[in-house]
Amino acid sequence: MMETITQYAKTYSDPPEKERISSRGIIVENGKILLSHEVNTGVYMSPGGGLEDGETLEECCIRELKEETGFDVKPTKHFVIINEYCFETLYISNYFLCEITGKSKQSLTDIEVEHGITPEWVELEKALEIFGDYASKREDVGSLYLREFTVLNKYLKMK
Repeated sequence: MMETITQYAKTYSDPPEKERISSRGIIVENGKILLSHEVNTGVYMSPGGGLEDGETLEECCIRELKEETGFDVKPTKHFVIINEYCFETLYISNYFLCEITGKSKQSLTDIEVEHGITPEWVELEKALEIFGDYASKREDVGSLYLREFTVLNKYLKMK
C-alpha cells in the first residue's frame, strides 16, 4: 500500500477550496539528485507538475520531467504521496523513483521561462541543506521545501 504523508502550512483552508494533483520524479545518480532550479527566484524543487485530463500519474511524470529537464525517464516505483495543505489548496504530489532512458529537449511554459527553470544535479547533502532551511522561507516556499525535505529524507532512509 502506498504511504501517504499529510503536511500543513501555517495558513491553510479546511476544507481546501482547490485541489492540484501532480507527479514528480526522483532521480539520483552518483550521489546527486536532479532538481529543477528556478534561477530567477532561487527556488529548488523536484521536477514535475500538474496532471492533465486523461493522463495517468506515470504519464504525467514522464511528460513533466521531459518538459522541465530535457530527459526521457521511466518511472520505476510510485514512491510516496504527499498531501500538502497550503493556503486554499490541497496539493497532492505523487513522487516516483525514475531512471533516465534518453535525452530530448526542454519544453518550458512561459512562467517556467520567466522563473528560469534549469535542471541541476545537486549533491544529496546539499539538497538536504537547501530543503532543510524550510522554516526561514516565506510560507509558500517553506511549505514546498518541507515537502521536498520530507521526501528526500524518506528516500535516504530507504537506501
